[in-house]
Amino acid sequence: MQRLLLSFSFLIFSFTAISQKYKPADAGSKVHFKIKNFGIETGGDLSGLAGNITFISTNITTSTFDVSVSVKTIDTDNEMRDKDLKTKKYFDAETYPVITIKSTKVNSTNKSAAGWYYFTGTLTMHGVTKPIAFPFSATPKGTDYLFVGGFTINRLDFGVGGNSAILSNTVKISLSVLAKKS
Repeated sequence: MQRLLLSFSFLIFSFTAISQKYKPADAGSKVHFKIKNFGIETGGDLSGLAGNITFISTNITTSTFDVSVSVKTIDTDNEMRDKDLKTKKYFDAETYPVITIKSTKVNSTNKSAAGWYYFTGTLTMHGVTKPIAFPFSATPKGTDYLFVGGFTINRLDFGVGGNSAILSNTVKISLSVLAKKS
């Protein structure tokens, strides 16, 4: 009986150690974008992170990411611009209140440095879902993880804004997401 109890305890402990669930946190995270406007690089940040992350560094292919950010939190350090970006002309924050990134596959990279992985998945913005892929790092922070990566998109692919002679179509997005163990 004692052996059965010990085996059961080991099984529960093993499952807990393998199954690592996290929640993205605004504090300690940064979702940043950069775009050229009149030839000058400008940018902003988004917050309101929500979602679920399962990250298992010992079996990376079973990891999953499903994280969103609130469009209503756009902050470019210019209140008039922020208000304009939330309108139907650009992000239409009332109709499309979140931007979501969701993994379809996570695997190791061929980088020699430990802690580097490759994300393949989708980005949903302004009601449009497109595939994305990029390398990212995962750094343990106590019982939490800091995930850092970035990618580039064409804003027109997502129907954000129209053709413009002064606003670039290319948007660089950098992610630094602190995920708290849940």
